[in-house]
Amino acid sequence: MNSTDSEPLDYLVIGGGPAGLQLGQLLQAAGHGYRILESGRAPGTFFRTFPRHRKLISINKIYNGTDDPELNLRMDWNSLLSPDDRMLFTRYSKRYFPHADDLVRYLADFAEAFKLDIAYDTRAERIRRHDAGFTVTDQHGQEHHARRLVMATGLTRPNTPDIPGIETAEDYSVVSVDPEDFTDRRVLIIGKGNSALETADNLVETAAVIHVAGPHSIRMAWNSHYVGHLRAVNNNFLDTYQLKSQNALLDGNVLSVEKGPGDGMYRVRFSFSRADEVVKELRYDRVIVCTGFRFDASMFAPECRPALVIDDRFAELSTAYESVNVPGLYFAGTLMQQRDFKKSTGGFIHGFRYAVRALSRILDERHHERPWPHRQLESSPAALADAVVARVNRSSALWQQFGVIGDLIVTAPGEPAGYHEEVPVAYAHESQLTASGDSFTVTLEYGPDHDKVDPFDITVRRTAQNSVDDAFDAAYLHPVIRHHGGGGLLGVHHMAENLENHWDSPEAHHAPLAAFFARELGRRSAPAGR
Repeated sequence: MNSTDSEPLDYLVIGGGPAGLQLGQLLQAAGHGYRILESGRAPGTFFRTFPRHRKLISINKIYNGTDDPELNLRMDWNSLLSPDDRMLFTRYSKRYFPHADDLVRYLADFAEAFKLDIAYDTRAERIRRHDAGFTVTDQHGQEHHARRLVMATGLTRPNTPDIPGIETAEDYSVVSVDPEDFTDRRVLIIGKGNSALETADNLVETAAVIHVAGPHSIRMAWNSHYVGHLRAVNNNFLDTYQLKSQNALLDGNVLSVEKGPGDGMYRVRFSFSRADEVVKELRYDRVIVCTGFRFDASMFAPECRPALVIDDRFAELSTAYESVNVPGLYFAGTLMQQRDFKKSTGGFIHGFRYAVRALSRILDERHHERPWPHRQLESSPAALADAVVARVNRSSALWQQFGVIGDLIVTAPGEPAGYHEEVPVAYAHESQLTASGDSFTVTLEYGPDHDKVDPFDITVRRTAQNSVDDAFDAAYLHPVIRHHGGGGLLGVHHMAENLENHWDSPEAHHAPLAAFFARELGRRSAPAGR
């Protein structure tokens, strides 16, 4: 059915990037009426420009010593989920950090392989909500109708800081990437994330001076375990700073940017929190703004504009990835990271591909009377331990969306247990999945203070080994099982760390877990009321 017919579609998806394609494939497989509206002439328009220097920081590790497709997805951060094993990104590049053009090519092939319903050259310009759902008007004046709307546009507007004169600077999205254009120049880069340091690294050989400025300390991904923090592939500039090669990190606020009318030099005023002077003015030939992106909500009519959070960069989402103030408006892809901002991997393909699959199951539950897929298990400590050990040693979803997506085991006296895979943990506690009895969530998590531990300091770091006694204090990634019932948390079990992430030792992993289930099943609560 065409979305311009009088009868609306089940879903309109705005955006034909990785998230839109992933959701489209899942909606199509489920038999729902949908259409993807894409502003460009092919999928993945964003990746035709970004990252500007064309090297992805999403890893593509092909040789993992296993032919298990699920385990291989742990090291494949670019593939979308599908039933066709030919549609893996690992077939498109052997590079560990691939070229962005390979991802663009992969996305186009994915859309074609599944014959997804995509309207290209269709930019959503106005979104209205009414009793029957949503109407989207495109740049051609054509209207598209659906009962529910899913925004999969990503972050498309520059996140420009409110600094007087910033409009005279150059933005990351349009600045030249030819290092020769910066030969012997003094360059200021505003921002301290991967785009800023990627830009700085590109100019190290030609620029006379490079300063990278921002009010917050740089956080390394190897320390925080958040892959959006500075990655090692972009940190060469830090070496030039610490070894006194005329480059520097400026830890302070940019107060103003003024371009001189005569010499064309920029005069930039800073306030420093760690220097003796309160305010200082420095001069530069070029100023580049690399401060990220934000969600564009300008297309929404006032009556259905989603509430925004995190400095208005993201729509505020419920545990079901739905707008908290606009019913029927859902979000997919990097916009889902509002739920795990700078904590897990919801902002990246290897994370949101699982969140999008979870969203498709939430939509099935809510709007199509299709229960969450699950299997039945014998409700015994040994059987539950067997199931958990098998899952944590293989699942890619739990591995990538650590602490956010988990498996859910629902138990009730005298009945088989129901094992539900890949349920957003926050959603599980609010849904009908947990209404009929006690439940256990199974997640992979780092310890609560993992980002405060220097992973290379051998004087404080414990090697990840099979230590049952130390499991609770583990900083490294490890399985955590929680028992909920009667509206509260009843028990927690941490499985011991393991250097190679093999949580399958009969003594160190299975036996303590089975003992935990035996103890918790023996004191399970009455079914929680709803």
